[in-house]
Amino acid sequence: MNTDSTLCFHCAEPCPAHSEFQINYRQVLHPACCAGCQAVAETIISSGLDQYYTQRQQPADRNTPLPAELLEQLALYDDPSLQQDFVHTTNGNEKEAALILEGISCAACIWLNEQHIAKLKGVTSVSINYSTHRARIAWDDSQIQLSAILQHIASIGYRALPYDHARDEQNWQKQRKTALFRLWVAGLSMMQVMMFVVPIYLAPAGEIEANWLSMMHWGSALLTLPVVLYSCWPFYRNSWRDLRHGRANMDLPVSIGVLIAFFASLYALITDHGEIYFDAVSMFVFLLLSGRYLELKARRTAGAAAEKLVKLVPTFAHQLDAEHSLHEVAVSRLNVNDRIVVKAGEIIPIDGVVLGGSSDVNEAMLTGESLPVAKTRGAHVTAGTANLLSPLTIEVKHTGNETRIAAMVRILDQALSQKPRLAAIADQIAAGFIFALLIAAAATYWYWHLHDPIHALPITVALLVVSCPCALSLATPTALTASTGHLAQLGLLVTRANLLETLAKVSDIVLDKTGTLTYGEPRITRTIALNISSETALAIAHSLEQQSEHPIAKAFLIEANPAPVSAAQQVQKHAQGGLSAYIDNQYYLLGSIAFIAEHIQQALPSEFEPYLNEGSMVALSDGYTWLAGFVLADHLRHDAITTVAQLKAAGFELHLLSGDQTSTVQAVAQQLNLQHAVANATPESKVSYMQSLQQQGKTVLMIGDGVNDAPVLALANVSIAMGAGVDIAHAAGDMVLLNNNLSCLPAAFALAKKTQIIIKQNLLWALLYNLAALPLAAAGLITPWLASLGMALSSLLVVVNALRLLSRQRRH
Repeated sequence: MNTDSTLCFHCAEPCPAHSEFQINYRQVLHPACCAGCQAVAETIISSGLDQYYTQRQQPADRNTPLPAELLEQLALYDDPSLQQDFVHTTNGNEKEAALILEGISCAACIWLNEQHIAKLKGVTSVSINYSTHRARIAWDDSQIQLSAILQHIASIGYRALPYDHARDEQNWQKQRKTALFRLWVAGLSMMQVMMFVVPIYLAPAGEIEANWLSMMHWGSALLTLPVVLYSCWPFYRNSWRDLRHGRANMDLPVSIGVLIAFFASLYALITDHGEIYFDAVSMFVFLLLSGRYLELKARRTAGAAAEKLVKLVPTFAHQLDAEHSLHEVAVSRLNVNDRIVVKAGEIIPIDGVVLGGSSDVNEAMLTGESLPVAKTRGAHVTAGTANLLSPLTIEVKHTGNETRIAAMVRILDQALSQKPRLAAIADQIAAGFIFALLIAAAATYWYWHLHDPIHALPITVALLVVSCPCALSLATPTALTASTGHLAQLGLLVTRANLLETLAKVSDIVLDKTGTLTYGEPRITRTIALNISSETALAIAHSLEQQSEHPIAKAFLIEANPAPVSAAQQVQKHAQGGLSAYIDNQYYLLGSIAFIAEHIQQALPSEFEPYLNEGSMVALSDGYTWLAGFVLADHLRHDAITTVAQLKAAGFELHLLSGDQTSTVQAVAQQLNLQHAVANATPESKVSYMQSLQQQGKTVLMIGDGVNDAPVLALANVSIAMGAGVDIAHAAGDMVLLNNNLSCLPAAFALAKKTQIIIKQNLLWALLYNLAALPLAAAGLITPWLASLGMALSSLLVVVNALRLLSRQRRH
């Protein structure tokens, strides 16, 4: 039995040497200070998670058994009304929650929580972002309740709270202010120290009397003390945590350099022997913190895509009650089928359908499309978009976590929480480089101590500082984060950030037809006017179909009204497949060929016959004669031809795969000038076609509607699912194309290639800088303050270079 230790094995708090509470860890008994720590440790060990005690960087928080009051509070989280703001129902009983974990102090804490939560029956997935401490947990509500998950988290010494954007923003502001204050302390110290040392540097030797010289040096020491004890504290803390874990991080060389320079200067001041570097300490800490602060803000800018989407949705809405009065209510209190009014200039807070009014809506933040979109009765609107012109009355369909913008946030959060392959490799290189740097520093000090002892210390400090591989670790993640955020603004959601590397290598693009290149719904492709103009015929049909909810009516309603006509009156819907109504006291019929033929005596006009096979024919009549015919068929999206031409010009090989008949597919291929087109393709044949391309060494991207194309989308190297009109959280594909906007694809490919270029630039610069700085510092050609400036600028350079990915590219 280990009875010599007086520290608790779990929390490292003092406990009696012969404590009655014991923890059996790997066949050895260790003391525990209380029953709470014993219970937590036994829970961890019995769950097969004892590796936590070898990975942790600092002792766990002291824990006590969960009080009844806390258990009651946790049970409240099972209330559906309370879950509305932070829990999303994904499928049936499957739910997903966004939580903030408290008590996280190191990577071992992340590992422990992920492993412990994942072992719970009913939990389907768990991922925790170390930088934000934000956890996403999915579970089957029929097997385990949220309160039980929270209790299990609390049982190992942590606390989980619902993710709150306001709390996250508050934490960021606190972090920013603390960093700024540490910078201010270092800057003030540097300026005051320089007031003492500049006269020393400028005055001839012996001019300043010894007592005044000593006073000025002691003043410099006292003014440098806040820098060493306060401004540099994060460096010490981070270095110590990693050292306890057997690792060396990028703050370790900085910590060693600061402490060596300060205490060596203090020793020289006390013994009156050696060089004094208080001015160098304060200056290089100030320069380093300046670079870190700018880097902090730059990384916040690069990773703000999800937070920007959260901020889009307002907190309050104007609810319309049964008496048609407006009341200000919280958006979280709205229910499905409630009615709200969104005034001109306001942000739409929910997903819904327009019941009244007509306006333009700016959807640029969601789709990347800068042009406003007209919204009239029956149109769908999305939370986070801006109403521009006039009030809209909207029926609520989805709120909170059920909205499309909430799904976007979940996808972005998931993508940004993953560690890309290049970033992991860079971190491994950086970790090894730090150990090599410490060995090089020791060798440098030994060499200079033998040959020029008075310069050994400043040269070693400069070497430690200038070669810190901060830029190497920042090179990849900052670029990928910025690129992912820019793609979201273009209208392309990336589910995994490391897909950008594959996207940049794509050689072939496989396109589905229906719902991808075409609208996947009837559109007016041809108007055959007989006794009236085409504009008047379309205007009359538009007026008639405004009263219809038939799917074909949408083909007329989405067309702009080409001529002013009065509203239809006395509209009747006929079972035979048509409408009748009066417009300006004139009787009109609109419907299928068979419907019109039943109501008039004239034979089908010969002008209609050549186009009967192009699609469905809808005819217009005044009850006596045929006035016009409209051919309805699925046709190409407005941006398909331009997008395909741009992709071909960029060097991609394009393939069209469709289950439609040969004549239809060939017509589309001819319009798009595609050389590779396959018709009558089954899901199995699409998979075979994809496999044949990949066997030829091609890197293939598949674009489909995410429904019947799911197998081939899963097989592709990269897949993009069309996202309009479906739950984008469930859309098949590695990426989701919001609002089916094909025009953003060329820019997305260009951005992916630019991302790889910038990553390579950053890595090359970071490697060259460190390889060049190391011998220069070892040779004594770099002073400590110049070393700190070089390291800060090096880190800042890679971040600023990555921020170039946020700039909007010109849309063609």
